[in-house]
Amino acid sequence: MDATADGELIELEESGVRVLVVVRGRRGPGTDSVLRRLVAGGAGVPADDVELVHACEVCGARHGRPVVAYPTTPSGGAWFADAAVSGDAIVAAAGTRRPVGVAIESAVAGVDDVIDEAAFHSSELAALAELDPARRPLVRAALWARKSALLRAVGHTGFIEPSTLAVSVPGDDGGVGRVERSVPEFGPGWRDIRFHDVPVPGNRAGSVAVLG
Repeated sequence: MDATADGELIELEESGVRVLVVVRGRRGPGTDSVLRRLVAGGAGVPADDVELVHACEVCGARHGRPVVAYPTTPSGGAWFADAAVSGDAIVAAAGTRRPVGVAIESAVAGVDDVIDEAAFHSSELAALAELDPARRPLVRAALWARKSALLRAVGHTGFIEPSTLAVSVPGDDGGVGRVERSVPEFGPGWRDIRFHDVPVPGNRAGSVAVLG
């Protein structure tokens, strides 16, 4: 049986990342189960054999993307994988070339200005202000999903104020976003970071961040 048969499989061909979007029922699979199936399908091993470690390799806390302890690639390299859940939707991503992070955010209207000022760069706030009010919540959710996915992909790092980081505005970049203003923690590779918008049912935005 195809391990991804009950979801929508998306190939991000340039990055070698596969994304699985699953809408589950009340008794549907859990997030780790979906992620294991996605890795298993790419690696050619049973899903039950896939080992995910959620403890950070640096500090031991449970944050950022999980580590795939097994399997490895044929050359002995690592699989990179992550998943996010929002209500009945799960988005999982896996690949062997670059670290990935995944996030789903709900579109919410009437968010407090103080929250937005802490979350978004001044250029992002200006872009949001120019949008039609009906469209603004979903674009805002997509921006935040991109930032959340990036922080998950990076994993252990010093505290980063989200408002110091600017990413391209969804709708203006064809669904593949970039970092426009970076922070020192991301080093020189920030120009190669990409955000892939993923369609999620309902009033939600999903993003997969692929590091350079």
